[in-house]
Amino acid sequence: MSAKILYILLLIAGFPLTLSAQKKRKTEDVSAPTSLKSREAEFYFTEGEKYYMLEDYAKALVYYQKALDIVPTNATIHYKVAEVLALGNKQDDLIRASISIEQALKYEQKNKFFYLLGASIYTNLTRFDRAAQLYETMLQEVPGTEEYLYELAIIYQYANKPTEAIKAYNRAEAVFGINETSSTQKQRIYWEMDKINDAVEEGEKLTRAFPDEEQYAVSYAELLAQQSQLTKAISFLEKFIEENESSPSASVMLVGLYRDTNQEEKARRLLHDIFDDPETDYSTKLMVLSTYNAELNNTKSKGATDLGKEQFAIELLEKLEEQYPDEVNTFVLGGDLYLSIGKNKEAERKYSQAIATGEVNFEVWQNLLYLQTQQEAFDDVIKSSEKALEYYPNQSMLYYFNGLANLRKRKYKEAITSLEQGKKLSGNNPGMVSEINAMLGDAYNAISDYEKSDKAFDEALTFNPNNYIVLNNYSYYLALRKASLDKAEKMSALLIKNNPDNASFLDTYAWVLYMRQKYKEARKIMERAIATGQANATHFEHYGDILFQLGDVDQAVKQWEKAKGMLNASNETLNKKIANRKIYE
Repeated sequence: MSAKILYILLLIAGFPLTLSAQKKRKTEDVSAPTSLKSREAEFYFTEGEKYYMLEDYAKALVYYQKALDIVPTNATIHYKVAEVLALGNKQDDLIRASISIEQALKYEQKNKFFYLLGASIYTNLTRFDRAAQLYETMLQEVPGTEEYLYELAIIYQYANKPTEAIKAYNRAEAVFGINETSSTQKQRIYWEMDKINDAVEEGEKLTRAFPDEEQYAVSYAELLAQQSQLTKAISFLEKFIEENESSPSASVMLVGLYRDTNQEEKARRLLHDIFDDPETDYSTKLMVLSTYNAELNNTKSKGATDLGKEQFAIELLEKLEEQYPDEVNTFVLGGDLYLSIGKNKEAERKYSQAIATGEVNFEVWQNLLYLQTQQEAFDDVIKSSEKALEYYPNQSMLYYFNGLANLRKRKYKEAITSLEQGKKLSGNNPGMVSEINAMLGDAYNAISDYEKSDKAFDEALTFNPNNYIVLNNYSYYLALRKASLDKAEKMSALLIKNNPDNASFLDTYAWVLYMRQKYKEARKIMERAIATGQANATHFEHYGDILFQLGDVDQAVKQWEKAKGMLNASNETLNKKIANRKIYE
């Protein structure tokens, strides 16, 4: 039987007794009409209880009111009316409920449920003073209700009467002893009243009452630290840890205080103990190592290093890996840590271990692909991006990496497929679209789809007219095709204007001029490229071609021979140029 049904049955069973008590206040002779009315009131009340149990509160209220019309001084019925009206929490209903509960309390001062309902109603009406009065009266009138001192204290806090709230908590302590609820609430109140010393005293009192309770010790130390009493906080925690065999939370707090007071060596010794302690949970150890990772990452961002801290963090990581070999987050954090200290190969290995151990978030895949791309491990990039797409098929960045890797591996059709999909998914990121268009320009050019190549390059330049890679590649491809040479010249001229010492860009400009048969201008530009000291075999071969067109065949052959000497493999076209002293278009 549910508590609600049992409670209702008890009310119904007690209802005639309430009426009998009411009759005694009248004459001793009970007439037949009066007895009939009593039974009628009892019927209405019982019907009200039935509908209340069925949660049809509107009908319940109607029957309660009918019963009340017959016995207007019945406290129980007034209580039930108030209870039903309070259910809706509407302002008008709450006001009516407050009137009914006041009537109930007028006729019955010893029922704690009447006071509790009244206090709840007045609290919802934000009449905290009256709610507090009801609690105070209940505590006086009804024995055994001291447990509600805590509710009284909260009401005083709502009423912005902090002093009265503290008195209520003190009264509760006098009955139940020092406890966490009273002490922590009083600390908060003292803190808001700017009575810091009192707040600290409450914390200390709690630790004296419960000297083995780590939670209270840590809270007290935190309170001291907030007041810049770091030395006192450290001494307190050191003593607590000495007296309590395993205190992971206190130990971690102490580590933080050691580090705040530049006692790094003490902090590190204690951290070794913490990481070796099986009682210290995994999440705490992970949090500590994450803090070191964040610090190292910040140090790196400033262009500095801290080799001692790096080594210590790696030691903690190794302990964590040994203790939790199946925890994916250990390897993820390991990857982050090695990335923070610039050990990219190790970072890649850790991210790969994380992926092999369990499910990881998108950022891990992204970091792994970035590292593999940086190392030009394009076969690995293709495999990793394809695997990542199984989990994140709508991430444009994964298609970007896959497309880039296939492009570098000269798998142009595969590259185009990935890049076009990545472009579709990057509609809200014009920068990404521009980067993808730049690669699509290269890929489409490689398969001789020049219309799509030119369109992709043009779109990339629309977003960023100074994209040097696009300006270089686009103008060079046009030169090779002898197409739109005027446009190619303008692009390559802009390119070297902003990059006057880039040998590759100078070579492109010279080659565009060459294709436009501007051989003298081309020679000057190519000589600038060679003067940079960065010239390669292609540059010398182009220089030879330019000289040949200017009629200087001997010098042309010399440049071709230089180019041949720089190559690792034989070049048939170059060999023919040298042997026959002529150009083969």
